[in-house]
Amino acid sequence: MLSLEGKGKAQTCDGMTRRDFMQVGSLGAMGLSLPHYLQAKEAGKIRPGNDNKACIMIFNLGAPSHIDLFDMKPEAAAEVRGPFKPISTTADGVQISEILPEHAKIADKFSLVRSCHHTGAAVHDAGWQMMQTGRQFTGGVNTPHAGAVVSYLRGRKTDLPPFVVLPELMGRGGGNLPNGQAGGFLGKANDPFALNADPSEKNFKVPDLLPPPEVGTVRLERRRKMRDIVDSTVKNFEATESADLLNSNFSAAFRMMTSSQARDAFDLTKESAKVRQRYGMNRFGQSCLLARRLIEAGVRFVTINTFLTVFNEVTWDIHGSKPFTSIAGMKDIVCPMYDQAYASLIQDLSDRGMLDDTLVCNIAEFGRTPKVNPAGGRDHWPQCFTSYFAGGGVQGGQVVGASDPVGGVPADRPVDPGNIVATIFHSMGFDLETHLPGPAGRPFPLVDFGKKEIHELF
Repeated sequence: MLSLEGKGKAQTCDGMTRRDFMQVGSLGAMGLSLPHYLQAKEAGKIRPGNDNKACIMIFNLGAPSHIDLFDMKPEAAAEVRGPFKPISTTADGVQISEILPEHAKIADKFSLVRSCHHTGAAVHDAGWQMMQTGRQFTGGVNTPHAGAVVSYLRGRKTDLPPFVVLPELMGRGGGNLPNGQAGGFLGKANDPFALNADPSEKNFKVPDLLPPPEVGTVRLERRRKMRDIVDSTVKNFEATESADLLNSNFSAAFRMMTSSQARDAFDLTKESAKVRQRYGMNRFGQSCLLARRLIEAGVRFVTINTFLTVFNEVTWDIHGSKPFTSIAGMKDIVCPMYDQAYASLIQDLSDRGMLDDTLVCNIAEFGRTPKVNPAGGRDHWPQCFTSYFAGGGVQGGQVVGASDPVGGVPADRPVDPGNIVATIFHSMGFDLETHLPGPAGRPFPLVDFGKKEIHELF
């Protein structure tokens, strides 16, 4: 069982260290950073009136085919245009694929950026880190996820953590590189809270909102007093380098575990069966619904991983040959659940009056090759792809940039990962000239020099 003793001892009866205790599930990731927010606000680095701004990042792990979905080339040769036809949408003059009919109904609420590209390697995890942090990791420096930056500068708003990943962190990508879903040089205190559960399961519960087995018999009133015990224990560690982090993590962990607000936000049974079914009773659909509930309850940044890995499950990674799926498989398996959930999320946010303050960005690590391969799929292609944005000040119904006639490279208004992350920060109300405390305590720019938001969106 858990033992918190005086005189500087904090261990379990089986010899667990302070570091072990900090890692109760994902709770070690919930640092408090209100002082950073107040300092940044006082310095004018956060625009006033933006405390309610939030972001949902949908990361389309595996990389959708832009040519088959968002940037169709109906006049190109058959091996380029693929098997699908474009359809009209509610956005004047904007067409997308026939296999995204629900997207077409709400196209006036989102805007496409068809000229995205990056210069990183055509491997999944290289693209993951670039698209979520705005940079390629070099020199042993891991830059923080956009959500970790929000966590650092803004801190928590309620008992819930500021930065959450659903349903869990990315798995393997094949390149053995850091995936970018962490606090990076901002430290573990700004790592995301990872759900680590499937919200579509019948008996879904959040593991880290339940007391650990070691304290399962402790009564609620004793848990409420745990903070006092923690505070007295931590005083004995104040001379150590981990003291501040330990205090923050303990406080955040028990604050969340005993919070009815946190439990309610994660409780999908509070939604009607009709609402849940509208999103789709699958992992991605229920993650989208849960993201809406978390933003509504005060979480500042939610990342939804559409899939968890490119191995052992059907994803956007449509190489054609087994174990991957084909373009036809994308139509029959992936698109129906994705189309339904995204459209429901955007419409729900709009109906609830939340869309203006909540940026929803759909990004991926790269696009797919302009030509269909012999196996009936498309391969990795970082040279050109489409991202899209809704809410958070974005004017819907637009197309920004263009690709060449075969969707191979940007032909107009090239956009790179730095611009995409800058767009997120701009929507959140940050001054792009802000600096973060980087490695060795040196100032580190929020975005690289010259990187600006995609201003046409706003």
